[in-house]
Amino acid sequence: MDSKERISKALALATDTKVFEMGCGVSSMAPAVFKEWFPGRSAVIVADVNTWPVLGEKVFGLFQAEGIETKKYIIDKKEFHAEWKYVEMLDCILDGDFETAKAIEDDPDHVEADAEKAFREASEAFNVAVSVGSGVINDLCKLASHHHAQSYLSLPTAASVDGYSSFGASISYQNSKQTFSCPAPLAIVADIDVIAAAPKEMTAAGYADLAAKIPAGAEWMIADLMGTEPIIPEAWHVLQDVLDAQLSNPEGVAAGETQAISDLFEGLTLSGIAMQAARSSRPASCCDHLFSHILDMTHYRFNGKLQSHGFQVAIGTLTMCGVFDEFLKMDLSKLDVDACVKAWPTLEEEQQRALEIFKDFPAPKLGYTEITKKYNDAETVREQLQKVKDCWPEFRDKLRAQVYPFSKMQAMMKAALAPYETSMIGLTHEDIKAMFEKVQLMRFRFNLLDLAKRGCFYDELVASVFAKGGAWEI
Repeated sequence: MDSKERISKALALATDTKVFEMGCGVSSMAPAVFKEWFPGRSAVIVADVNTWPVLGEKVFGLFQAEGIETKKYIIDKKEFHAEWKYVEMLDCILDGDFETAKAIEDDPDHVEADAEKAFREASEAFNVAVSVGSGVINDLCKLASHHHAQSYLSLPTAASVDGYSSFGASISYQNSKQTFSCPAPLAIVADIDVIAAAPKEMTAAGYADLAAKIPAGAEWMIADLMGTEPIIPEAWHVLQDVLDAQLSNPEGVAAGETQAISDLFEGLTLSGIAMQAARSSRPASCCDHLFSHILDMTHYRFNGKLQSHGFQVAIGTLTMCGVFDEFLKMDLSKLDVDACVKAWPTLEEEQQRALEIFKDFPAPKLGYTEITKKYNDAETVREQLQKVKDCWPEFRDKLRAQVYPFSKMQAMMKAALAPYETSMIGLTHEDIKAMFEKVQLMRFRFNLLDLAKRGCFYDELVASVFAKGGAWEI
């Protein structure tokens, strides 16, 4: 099956995206795509100071030449995260209120409005967003468009994330990184000439984001066995069946080779479509992304700079490959289920533990809220552990076939020019170790660390990652 066939098959599964054009020079197709799918509507090109000269200005001119009523809004910052204030800014842009939008953008003390009050009634008077940029601009346009009961057109400028085609937008709101439910774009026009010319670190970030689907897939297999989030076959196969192949040329990605970049961007897009099919981010992320969320929520910087999503996820992905290395050495067929159930804490004890762990965090009740959602009673824990014990040798083999060893993943990250050591984003091994308790608690999604807690081997597992010979030896 070639790329066109894979894309056609994926679009048949997609719930939101109807058009995915990818190739060299295809940005010239954007006006025709807009006219077909948003007939008679006015467009607003949303770019930033980096992406406007790269592609935004060209697209603006193409739209005007085709007689489409077109406005522009250029975000006047070289770096920014997907924070709620910018969603409010985009809401005003789609409303046509550019003056208020600019005031929100420029206000360092802007007070976030109530997210529940952001929704509008659908109207032909609203501008339709044309997102020209990478993951942050795309997520902002995605959620603001949802607030206006409409979709948008995405023109990616880098193969830096899988969020272009994903269901949901990852936004920081009330000091917490959250995934807001919202549809993916109706149309994506991906010009490989533009994407291949993006800064190498952005492409490396995208490679790392795609590589994260390896350990994330293994954690979904665990959640499936536990019965918390069953694997959705369509969402699994559309990405996982081709993932090894699309990660197989990190050297070509680093060199900016057209075919390697096309394969990478296709993989990232298929990841987003898998999320559409699942209506969640389960196919694409688990603990690997939570390390990044912690850094985002604490406004982490290295050498004065925000670190990209993909660079942070690179370290989270390597960390989880290291955890799986140690986990797969264990023999859970010898698990003492009765002893584990006897040691299992009450919900109240878990809630108190979460409050203590997160007490100095920007979102102090985050762990409490999430553990309350995913807590299981002792009998359910017994059933879960017995399942693992009964099928361990076979299940361990399946996990080994899915997840890459730390050494292999590290070599691939290095070849793709992504971070392959914690110090490359300014962190120590001790910093990573200190994040584990938060990672285990900070999302309702069942993960490998949850299984380790239930099986009473959490401390042993985490310690082994940082012991002599471990992935992040201290």
